Amino acid sequence: MPIVIDRLSKRFGRQAVLDRVSLEVNDGELFVLLGASGSGKSTVLRLIAGLLPADEGRIVLHDKDVTDLPPQQRGTGFVFQNYSIFRHMSVADNIEFGLKIRRVTAEQRAKKRDELLDLVGLMGLGGRYADQLSGGQLQRVALARALAYEPSVLLLDEPFGALDVRIRGQLRRSLKEIQRRLNVATILVTHDQEEAFELGDRIGVLERGRLLEVGEPESLYARPKSLYVASFLGGGTVLAARAEAGRLRFGDLSFPIPEEVPHQEGDWVTILTRPEQVRLTAQKPASGGVGGADAEGGAVLGAGSVAEQNFSGTHRRVRVRLERLPGVRQLAPTPPFGEEGLLVDALLPSETPLNGDQLWVGLRGWHVLAPPPSRMLVHVTDAADAGGDRGVGGGALAMARSLAGQIGSSVTLLATPERAEEAETLRVALEKRRAEPGMERVEVKVRAGDALRQIALEQQEHFYELLVLAVGDGAPPSGGLSHRVSRLAMRLLEQPPTPVLLVNGGAAPDAFERILICTRAGEPGKSDVRVGGWLARRLGAAVTLLYVTREGEEPSELVRGHLGHAAATLRGLDVPAEVRFRPAPSPVEGIVEEARSGDFAITVLGSHGPQSRSALARDDVTLQVVTRAPTAVLVVPAEE
Repeated sequence: MPIVIDRLSKRFGRQAVLDRVSLEVNDGELFVLLGASGSGKSTVLRLIAGLLPADEGRIVLHDKDVTDLPPQQRGTGFVFQNYSIFRHMSVADNIEFGLKIRRVTAEQRAKKRDELLDLVGLMGLGGRYADQLSGGQLQRVALARALAYEPSVLLLDEPFGALDVRIRGQLRRSLKEIQRRLNVATILVTHDQEEAFELGDRIGVLERGRLLEVGEPESLYARPKSLYVASFLGGGTVLAARAEAGRLRFGDLSFPIPEEVPHQEGDWVTILTRPEQVRLTAQKPASGGVGGADAEGGAVLGAGSVAEQNFSGTHRRVRVRLERLPGVRQLAPTPPFGEEGLLVDALLPSETPLNGDQLWVGLRGWHVLAPPPSRMLVHVTDAADAGGDRGVGGGALAMARSLAGQIGSSVTLLATPERAEEAETLRVALEKRRAEPGMERVEVKVRAGDALRQIALEQQEHFYELLVLAVGDGAPPSGGLSHRVSRLAMRLLEQPPTPVLLVNGGAAPDAFERILICTRAGEPGKSDVRVGGWLARRLGAAVTLLYVTREGEEPSELVRGHLGHAAATLRGLDVPAEVRFRPAPSPVEGIVEEARSGDFAITVLGSHGPQSRSALARDDVTLQVVTRAPTAVLVVPAEE
């Protein structure tokens, strides 16, 4: 095997640039590393070439461990984006340079030089200097110089990045032909997916130092495994819904989940549909009668209006806005702040007419992705809030870290200073916390501005299953029953974007052995049970299902039936569950007393919200439980 990288890692200070990257490149293969700026792709090349030392891992080239060898003993050829041509030398001298320092004879150098000039299409230009050449010609010189001493491995660091579109296309074709003729194992890094598709025999996608997926271009495009690869390669519409009985339900639609996609009841699962798989029609397609399918076996999402369209020559890209589907979260394209509708991207032949104000959106095909990795978002307002585990925001961070350690979730710490000039100072302060034990895997982000808006933007850009917030995080409102709850928490409780875990401060529990789920009869209570059951299953916790009755009243058959079904749902998740009916003067009194009577780590309840906008919030059940319960409270959004 020409190139083998085994668990390669590299850090600059506390910043992990590469995290245990492993890959293999076959004989004669052109392997493309694709990723955004800062993903670590160029660092991989520099480690292979010996221009940087590896912190961990091994590099094996043609069965020889070169991890600790100097660059000149590795047999690699390197082509940089900026050419790195010696400007005081002619083209011929540049190509011969590597051969000369290896003491190759003048006759052999001349023969090799002429072969390479012919190979890269520069015959007759050996006497020119850099300032007499175009960008494309300079890059050909750099390639010829890298190939002069017949390297066993060729490394190309965004070689076409500085060239115009027409020249890039020509050089891509030339490079592929040259690489095929020489049959040399090659790694090319780029951020251009079109370039990756055109050149790569296989593509590896890097994101923040981690190699997410490797595969052939067509396979990665049509059947990606991860959300990042799905949205980074080619774009498209990505929607998420919860798994129910082996299917995903999108409003009136339902999609089967393939057996090879790992999932459990209640998990979020996502589907991807590429723009060319979207069908736009002026008339509603005929129904096929199964799961919202049309007569051709596709799916009909609904009717919408054109929000945006762009002409690109042979094709037209159209974005259609539809009404939001109940129980569905949109992951891509990212909707604008405050947008409640559903956005779907379509790719049509440019001559296709778009008639009428309303278009029906159908899907000819889709791909079900594996469940995204579990992620938690923790919010703090300033550095003081996150200064220690017993501080205001520190209690939320401690709770998130404790939960994450048990359910295998990553943690992102988001700080939202009001003024932009405070952002860098806050970033430095929070980065210092990352040097503490247990904080290495916590990602820190700082976004200046209105906290609610910044939280919403962060959740639109990334999939978070849980938002963790200190009850007193941020400025408190004045007066009323809610004086212990920050204005931010109150705004979030009005309409939670995702399940919100509100923490009253202090240290997190050492174990999460019992969870209290407060449920209502009917559809709203199903959401509480599903989300609470999902968390209990991940934690290995037992559940007490609580229903509060009025004093002197017996639970109705409807209520008993709901609780019976809820307990059965939890048992289906392998979660031990008991049912409790507690008579009390009010739901709040019953919930708070039950939470105080047992050793519960978390109380789960739905987002009841206020019946009126009274300043005292006396009728806001959720707010009153949050302020009075002795546990952290997980507030579950109502699903329509």
